Amino acid sequence: MARKLGRTADARMAIIKNLASELFWNGRIETTVERAKEVQSYAERLLTAAINSYEDVVKVKKTVKTEDGKTLEVEFVNDGAKKLAVRRKLMGSLRDLQPSKNDGESKSAYNERTKDAKHPLVEKIFRELAPFYAKRAEQLGQKGGYTRILKNGSRRGDNADTAILEFVKNTTKESK
Repeated sequence: MARKLGRTADARMAIIKNLASELFWNGRIETTVERAKEVQSYAERLLTAAINSYEDVVKVKKTVKTEDGKTLEVEFVNDGAKKLAVRRKLMGSLRDLQPSKNDGESKSAYNERTKDAKHPLVEKIFRELAPFYAKRAEQLGQKGGYTRILKNGSRRGDNADTAILEFVKNTTKESK
């Protein structure tokens, strides 16, 4: 049974989406134990869908006219049907986070660095997290278990049990 977290359904889903987005973006979050358990299940379902579809690509050839009137045949790599469906699911299930500007970075340098990514969080999931955890699943012979909850003690003020939810980074059976 799902936890209600003392919220209405739309507020509860907003909290879970925001926390899951922060988890994918930063790799770890600190929250209450109950919220961490809900976000863990939500994030692992999304990551499993991305892992199962990240390799689904289709190569397409298009003819393009250049400025001097010549036609060239250019090959593009597009998402396959399965990957496209998961990409849309991720865009609807997560908040669209943008990369922050680095210290001392000019606005033009920031724009140049971020010009290609329309949805940087979804791109990070498909380019970094899904291949890493697919390789990890192949090595360990198991799927799932991408995150862990580390209990952190009680929060001062309201005495709520807190926890750290983070991605597991080990890739061998021996390391813990």
